[in-house]
Amino acid sequence: MPDPRVKKLAEVLVKYSLELKPGETFVISTSAAADELSLAVYEQAVLAGAHVHSRISISGSNEVYYKNASNAQLDYVSPISRYYYEKFDALLNIEAQTNTRALSGVDPQKMRRSQQANKEVIETFMQRMATRELKWAMTVYPTNASAQEADMSLTEYENFVYGAGLLDLDDPVQAWREEGQRQRGVIAWLDGRKSAVLKGANIDLTLSLDGRKFQEASGKLNFPDGEIYTSPIEDSVNGWVRFGYPAIFGGREVEDIELWFENGKIVKEKAGKGQEFLSTMLDSDEGSRYLGEWGIGTNYNIQKFTKNMLFDEKIGGTIHLAVGGGFPEVGGKNKSAIHWDMLCDMADSEVTIDGDLFYKDGKIVV
Repeated sequence: MPDPRVKKLAEVLVKYSLELKPGETFVISTSAAADELSLAVYEQAVLAGAHVHSRISISGSNEVYYKNASNAQLDYVSPISRYYYEKFDALLNIEAQTNTRALSGVDPQKMRRSQQANKEVIETFMQRMATRELKWAMTVYPTNASAQEADMSLTEYENFVYGAGLLDLDDPVQAWREEGQRQRGVIAWLDGRKSAVLKGANIDLTLSLDGRKFQEASGKLNFPDGEIYTSPIEDSVNGWVRFGYPAIFGGREVEDIELWFENGKIVKEKAGKGQEFLSTMLDSDEGSRYLGEWGIGTNYNIQKFTKNMLFDEKIGGTIHLAVGGGFPEVGGKNKSAIHWDMLCDMADSEVTIDGDLFYKDGKIVV
């Protein structure tokens, strides 16, 4: 029997997250493993009057590509992908993994080269997304592979995913609107402030927010959601941070990362596992050793680390820092082919903004 939460998720994505309108061009990007949700979204998008396209990836194709592609193929930029990012009105990514470690054996230099080739397309995507000229959202469809990664049965993981999205409520959209209202209250307090000091067991950082905005995240871009975020002044970050949670990028897991910053740039990096991969990704381009994001998790319904950053970066009591590309909508200027989120536990920490206590031991206190 179909899970009624799948239909509810499709309705929320089309009507609330993307707000599809008649005549808009819309593409669903996913894999065959998400057929149940993809079809439900397709139906809702057709009912909304959109012109719907689909991009269904072949299971295992990324591994085959990176292991066999020539330099000419790695440097190739798909005109179809470029067209979607430059011309379409809306795009939905539905992640549905069948092997979360499919790229573990891939040469990181090949991944780096491909990312560099697509840098211009990524920058166009970021700019259009910032202005909502391109309405973009991302979600997850529960699979056995993702459940195993999270150390759950499939049923447990389904309950986790749909619970994190508040889909068990009669009116999840209203709940997300209320979350957005709470976030806007915090953002109003932050407006116009200039400097932040983050101190605790895993962090000792200073950074500037001068002229930068914070953005709410209440289900419009990521689903589920629950964070506020900004892009710090690029050359302002100084100090040290340790990420106790594993950081995963391109199917590769890096553990116990420590970063040292001087005038915004990462001048030293260390990892308990995956050191070579970490350094290779940080050397992707001129912007990859600078921060593109500081985010603060506000979703206290997510209480378990699942090795999926869509959920993990929203965990109440954590912050995340992303190396690489910044967000134009909040004033970010850093440009990079990568955007790699890393998660820091703030249970024994405090954050002061312009000398005023803002955050203590995992909670915003203003």
